[in-house]
Amino acid sequence: MTDRRAEAVRALTRNLGHDFRDRSLLEQALTHASVGEGAERDARGRPFIDNQRMEFLGDRVLGLLVADRLMRDFPEADEGDMSARLHALVDKAACARVAERLDVGPAMRLSPGEAKQGGRRREGVLGDAMEAILAAVWLDGGIEAARQVFDHAWQPEFAATPKKALTNPKSALQEWALGQGRALPTYRIVERTGSDHAPTFTVEASVAGYPPLTAQGRSRQDAEKAAATALLQREGVI
Repeated sequence: MTDRRAEAVRALTRNLGHDFRDRSLLEQALTHASVGEGAERDARGRPFIDNQRMEFLGDRVLGLLVADRLMRDFPEADEGDMSARLHALVDKAACARVAERLDVGPAMRLSPGEAKQGGRRREGVLGDAMEAILAAVWLDGGIEAARQVFDHAWQPEFAATPKKALTNPKSALQEWALGQGRALPTYRIVERTGSDHAPTFTVEASVAGYPPLTAQGRSRQDAEKAAATALLQREGVI
């Protein structure tokens, strides 16, 4: 580990507020698949393992923690409203914003090619790493440790979530487009990345006469909803 990256990992640990008993969990969470399993080894000669399995677990941990927080914070919200809020808080863009605030990028282990292409700032890379980090905290310290990191790291996201979340952003975008005298919005898959068990879809949403906008999600449907929401936000509708 270079001195620069070692300092970045120490800074990330301070930002997380969790002192890892098993630091190999954090190292795995920070290792991007581009490194290649076994391509690099730690100080003991053991091959590094990438963070894809951690990401799979972290996605579920995050969903549980968000759902639990929503149940406590919004006792009068109905299921549809809470589902919309949950989607906004667990999507790839939200995870990437959390990662940026915690300075995850400089601490990541990437292949030279991925690093040169801006991987430390890429939304998908950062979002996946943030989920993996949450899983690492869960495995290292249990649910309460994960909850403490989550409550601190996601607080700005809760503060930014609209008081009334959109239950169906695609329908809202359709109504807005028709109200502007435009044709129905269109969606297309720009990219599909990640493993088979944890894919990431990048979808572009378009309304005639307006610049298109892309967003990511765990499924095509989630990515379309995220893109519709982002487009409505950009145009000042919500």
